[in-house]
Amino acid sequence: MHDINDMLVFAQVVKAKSFSAAARDLDVSKSRVSKSVARLEAALGVRLLQRSTRRLSLTEVGEAYFEHCDRIAEELALADNTISRLHLEPRGKLKISATVAFGTLHVAPALPEFMAQYPDITVDMTINDRTVDLVEERYDLALCITAEPELNLVARCLAPIRRIICGSPAYLDRQGIPATPQELVQHNCLDYTYMNSQGVWHLQGPEGEVSIPVSGSLRINDDEALSQAVLGGLGLALLPTFIVGRELQAGRLREVLPGYVPVEQSLYATHLPNRHLPLKVRAFIDFLLNRFGSDPYWDRQENSQP
Repeated sequence: MHDINDMLVFAQVVKAKSFSAAARDLDVSKSRVSKSVARLEAALGVRLLQRSTRRLSLTEVGEAYFEHCDRIAEELALADNTISRLHLEPRGKLKISATVAFGTLHVAPALPEFMAQYPDITVDMTINDRTVDLVEERYDLALCITAEPELNLVARCLAPIRRIICGSPAYLDRQGIPATPQELVQHNCLDYTYMNSQGVWHLQGPEGEVSIPVSGSLRINDDEALSQAVLGGLGLALLPTFIVGRELQAGRLREVLPGYVPVEQSLYATHLPNRHLPLKVRAFIDFLLNRFGSDPYWDRQENSQP
């Protein structure tokens, strides 16, 4: 493989029709241009240019070689232009991962607005509740709900995620409203098995952490399905407000024991460490931060979604 810089210099000499003009175009000395061409001819073992005091002309092999060098120069210019455009405005494919419930309820509905703002970005979103490998699976970004994001990733907090104990008015009218965490043992407490609570709810209250053994007639591994059972009056459950915010505001569900909640988690946008974060990733993070933020719409009294 010959020095590509020498090939580019040779192509410029041919297009400029002289060593001096090529040197001015490349902003280098004439002797440097001459040495580049001589080095390329020596490496190839052929003469590419016929030199005289009045004119410069291509040999037959030089003419054929120039076509390839000129094509390489054009491709490099196109590559540079592509990089420049990517750095000037967000564009390209954005591959993201989001948890099932949050991705379905809040990320997917936001995509039309985001893509209207950034028409040169295409989105490839995967919705699942497993931890994805950003390197192996080539994700640009993963949205995760956790109390502590992985230390080897850059994590931007987008919104608080709160879970509350709630039940339907019909259930509470029938079974009564617990006044203390200890009274939960008398209630049908539906268990979200994905959290692996093993029949114990760990709550933070005024006196610190309390752990309450609970039991009920339903155990289920999906928050949205669990919320439907609670809406149907089956029992009490710990549910995230990003799922039941509207039901709480409309009175279809009621929060109980508001002073006792699990350890608060957060929604994070996580990505690999990168000194030059692609604009498409930065744009999406900023968009979600503006849409959710420290006071997300699902926790507001009016609960009006953007």
